[in-house]
Amino acid sequence: MEKQQKWTFGTWIQSKFHSLLGISLMALLLGSVFLSRDSTYQGEDLQIKKKSSARCNLLSGKWVYDPKSFPLYREEECSFMIDDYSCHKYGRKDSKYQHWKWQPHDCDLPRFNGTTLLEKLRGKRVIFVGDSVNKNQWISLLCLLETSVPASERLKQWHGSLMTFRSSVYDVSIDFYWEPMLVESNCDDPIDHHVMERVIKVQRIESHAIHWKDADMLIFNSFMWWLSPTTTVLWESSKDSLDIYKEVGRARRYEMALKTWTDWMNLHINRTKTELFFMSLSPYHQVGRDWGKGENTNCYNETEPIQDEGFWGSGSERPMMEVAENAVQQLKNHGLKVQYVNITELSDKRREGHPSIYRKHWKPPTEEELANPILYSDCVHWCLPGVPDVWNHLLYAYILNYF
Repeated sequence: MEKQQKWTFGTWIQSKFHSLLGISLMALLLGSVFLSRDSTYQGEDLQIKKKSSARCNLLSGKWVYDPKSFPLYREEECSFMIDDYSCHKYGRKDSKYQHWKWQPHDCDLPRFNGTTLLEKLRGKRVIFVGDSVNKNQWISLLCLLETSVPASERLKQWHGSLMTFRSSVYDVSIDFYWEPMLVESNCDDPIDHHVMERVIKVQRIESHAIHWKDADMLIFNSFMWWLSPTTTVLWESSKDSLDIYKEVGRARRYEMALKTWTDWMNLHINRTKTELFFMSLSPYHQVGRDWGKGENTNCYNETEPIQDEGFWGSGSERPMMEVAENAVQQLKNHGLKVQYVNITELSDKRREGHPSIYRKHWKPPTEEELANPILYSDCVHWCLPGVPDVWNHLLYAYILNYF
């Protein structure tokens, strides 16, 4: 694989300078942290080399309204779009949320080019693994790529938890695998998973992970499903019995599951082949007082992003983020190629980017909810086109340089 120096997610980068006077090796530390405030994680940022040879952090920036350049596709023209993210189809009238671009402070993201990305991924298998927010990102990527693949050359299939998009002309597959908690649970069914009492087999992952083993790129997420207050952890104490821990805090049970995940990765992932990404938590906007609104308000009727660059809402839970960051660091320590992609802070400002009431409701709203739309507003997922397009744009910046 040709190594390029223009882009880097961090780590130590060395450059050798030799003058006529024989000046010795100089080393520059260009690492920085994804979390810009009081997080303990010492991760790496996606950076770009500017003409001055200085570097800038692509995740440090602001949202800029750009109706000429964005969106990169139209909701109604994407054949992969699903009703969960089709906000215009279900009655949303404003479209300003589609026209915001992410602008780093000291440089620019490369313009997204679907054909270029497909060429980089030629002959490879990419899998998104996680919950419906990761599915949100997967659908976004398919919409971004659709115009680059002739209709006769693309195939979409669904086999249980595995959904596959394949382009024969590029010999590439970009899949989504439903597994919201990464380990086995009673939420494993990709359709019938809306259970009130969640149960996780915190030591079991093989039945899912066997489907990921041969991938060239794996993109994980796992967050929202861990917030349920009624989750039972099943822990194997011996070969023939299970101990039941009913009162395990959310951060602790998340840590237990990610330990199983990292153990499996350490044993089974091909270190010379597979690139790993872990997407940081996607923030929810369920508490309007975070941005100065009154009690009992949320993302409903919001039409503008939050412009305060230092904003941090209650839907971005630091203890949970630190658990994920530590798990990723453990994989790094064992020599795996893994990147923790912090989309939390930039997404936290997009309170208006959620479907709210403008999506298909698989369970019809009650009369009480219809009288008060705040009660059934979806402030977790994202309208498309929208915020997940930027998450994919960041992945594109990495792939453009390293694949």
